[in-house]
Amino acid sequence: MREVVIVEAARTPLGKRNGQLAASHATEMLGAVQGAVIQRAGIDPKEVGQVIGGCVGQVGMQTMNVTRNAWLSQGLPLEVASTTVDTQCGSSQQATNLAYALVASGVVDSAIGCGVEAMSQVPMGSTVPKDPIVGKPVNKRYWEHFEFTSQFDGAERIAKKWGITRDDTDAFGKRSQDLAAAAWADNRFDSQIVSMDAPVGFQDGKPTSETHHVTRDGGLRETTLEILGGLRTNMPDGVHSAGTSSQITDGAAAVLMMSRERADALGLEVKATIVDTCLVGSDPVLMLTGPIPATQKLLANNNLSISDIDVTEINEAFASVVLAWAKELEADMATVNPNGGAIALGHPLGGTGAVLLTKAIHELIRADKEHALVTMCCGGGLGTGTLLRRG
Repeated sequence: MREVVIVEAARTPLGKRNGQLAASHATEMLGAVQGAVIQRAGIDPKEVGQVIGGCVGQVGMQTMNVTRNAWLSQGLPLEVASTTVDTQCGSSQQATNLAYALVASGVVDSAIGCGVEAMSQVPMGSTVPKDPIVGKPVNKRYWEHFEFTSQFDGAERIAKKWGITRDDTDAFGKRSQDLAAAAWADNRFDSQIVSMDAPVGFQDGKPTSETHHVTRDGGLRETTLEILGGLRTNMPDGVHSAGTSSQITDGAAAVLMMSRERADALGLEVKATIVDTCLVGSDPVLMLTGPIPATQKLLANNNLSISDIDVTEINEAFASVVLAWAKELEADMATVNPNGGAIALGHPLGGTGAVLLTKAIHELIRADKEHALVTMCCGGGLGTGTLLRRG
């Protein structure tokens, strides 16, 4: 296995639902970050062996291999092949892990892992249309083995199992907003953001010709525990509300990697090394506990303990996901999502894994730390994991 290094990682600003990126086409957001990592690295785009992208809502503008269409829309070399994968919320992290495997195994010398989701225009559930009726994702054979639950239900069951209260989730929701606001105030995201021009809304159902320049994440909002405590819960007798759940978001991110030998030959600065990756299965009824076994696997396989991890980016799908993981791993919360997470910044489904990787890489450099862990829960009971080392 060859050593695989990351030479660039970038993301768009994350736009809140019906916000500053709502009228952007998915291929424009994804293409912007694909092009940006190549431009920032200063390489010939033909150096890229393959591009692997993640996307959950593969319908409409996100169908017909959105990763390939984004690449071609940027005028990038047609000879470079692309694939789009669906691992639910972990899609772009798994896409990046697959790109890593291609480089590590010697299939290609360099690759891009990336992902996108335009959730304002392609709502959750769009891939299972009501008309025409094309069937449901599971049938009675599935129900013979597992109860079919929703992510909302899974989050509440996790809270109950790990003894997480409404006060706990509200405090965590406020923490995410406070840390994200502090990160922007301290310009911590500047090195990772790819600003872009986007249409200003819609007219007659089509994006307007007027554009604005988007430079900042749109989901941040001032909040207090009193405000959070007054929000309606997602489910009756639940502990989560809109203020302690991930936001519906538009956005994309990309990670450019290559073998260390190739990076050295091109004279490129190495930002991080990919130490290990994993994709694990977890209880599909609880649904969202995957980060626990994913983290345990990566730590065990690399003779590390959680105290060796300087930065963890774990997706804040719901507050209980992170809080249960932290209880189980006995993690130091000072190292977890230090610049806020999806509760404040947003969760563009198929793009979030690459967003978290981008955040982790840039934070390792900014804070002068050594190891970072990125992990996510995924619909259907999966956990993604990537272990990084600076330089």
